[in-house]
Amino acid sequence: MKIMALLGSTRENGNSEYLTKRMLEGTDHTIVSLADKHINSIVDERHSEGGFSPVEDDYDELLELLLAHDVLVFSTPLYWYGMSGPMKNFFDRWSQYLRDEQLNLKEELAKKKAYVIVTGGSSAKIKGLPLIQQFSYIFEFVNMEFVDYVIGSGVKPGEVKEDQLALDKIAKWRSEFQI
Repeated sequence: MKIMALLGSTRENGNSEYLTKRMLEGTDHTIVSLADKHINSIVDERHSEGGFSPVEDDYDELLELLLAHDVLVFSTPLYWYGMSGPMKNFFDRWSQYLRDEQLNLKEELAKKKAYVIVTGGSSAKIKGLPLIQQFSYIFEFVNMEFVDYVIGSGVKPGEVKEDQLALDKIAKWRSEFQI
């Protein structure tokens, strides 16, 4: 089982990164920080006669890496009650690649399993639920199995270490990967 985590945070060593790294301890995995990749915003050409124009950025490389993994972990802080900008740009670009008949992205994504890690501040476990629902709709659209999610509480780096419920769930996931 090949596991890949996509970090949506723009802050190094933040709470979502901490939970992600805890989850992946002792596993063969790949971690990619979306903030370190050059991903252009989508120019919506879905209804243009020629379709989408080629985009010169890191997305092709990122998508190739993603498709080489079985389990995908989407990890993002809760920014203004939604996913981070880098994570949103990542998903927005699916509109372009889902139309590439040679890639068969939707069919390939249907073979993957998804986990979601969200961290946030005040009442994150409640205020983050609409974001979990958004992820659920995204995964449903591409027929990807949405295995589970965790919402951790923490604002300043390291505060999530005090969220025992989140840490317990991460430990459970980790034990499932060790089977």
